[in-house]
Amino acid sequence: MILWLLNHFSTFVIAVLLVGGLTGLAVAGSVAARRRYPHLAQGDHNEMVGVALGMFGAIYGIILAFVVVTLWTQVETTQNIVASEATDLALVVRSADAFPPADRDRVRQAVGAYTHAVVEVQWPLMRDGQPSYEATAPQTQALYKALQAYEPQGTRAETFYAEAVTRLNDVAAQRRARITMAESSLPVLLQVLVYGGAFVIVPLTFLFGLRSLRMQLLFVSAVAGLIGFSLLLVVALDRPFAGDLSVTPEPYKEAALAQFWAAG
Repeated sequence: MILWLLNHFSTFVIAVLLVGGLTGLAVAGSVAARRRYPHLAQGDHNEMVGVALGMFGAIYGIILAFVVVTLWTQVETTQNIVASEATDLALVVRSADAFPPADRDRVRQAVGAYTHAVVEVQWPLMRDGQPSYEATAPQTQALYKALQAYEPQGTRAETFYAEAVTRLNDVAAQRRARITMAESSLPVLLQVLVYGGAFVIVPLTFLFGLRSLRMQLLFVSAVAGLIGFSLLLVVALDRPFAGDLSVTPEPYKEAALAQFWAAG
């Protein structure tokens, strides 16, 4: 459900649906509670409700903070993985400049094919939550074959060749890490705590009585809006390759890798 929302709606639309919907439900629920139980406006249970709201609010706030920080860290980690993979690919190209023309062109062709496969084939799969190692497996194998076909002659050639091989091995490691991150999402237990907690705290605000209906609705709306925005952050950050805040493939089109996209 979350993945579908992120892939079909902008963050603004999701914010309207989530924050606006939760706030609207809270206002409607508060009005219905006052009509059904008019004595709530007297505030007879405010002391007990206040203690319950404070206790549940503190626990829920800690859970939300933990989840948001964890998801943000996950997005940053994914960005670093993508940037590192693109950097290692660029360094393979740079190192191959020291190879004879035929070998250099073979390596460049393999790197170009790999970057296009990552961006055009594997990226949409990761965005849909269905990452596949096979999507870039032939291109990865071609990269290794391109380097294995070259026999360096002399100290200089051996130095650059060793650097290219090291960077290619790093690319393979970053590729696996990137695909692993594409498969990650918030665990079910935390989803229950985060989304279920909202449906515990918001109804509790209905029981906190204020004589003024306007002030009552303002209080309920403020709590629901704050929780709604917090849930919006959780939704937007849950999938690192989906939505407006997702990790982009731009690093694969920059610096030494830009030459493989010049024709586009």
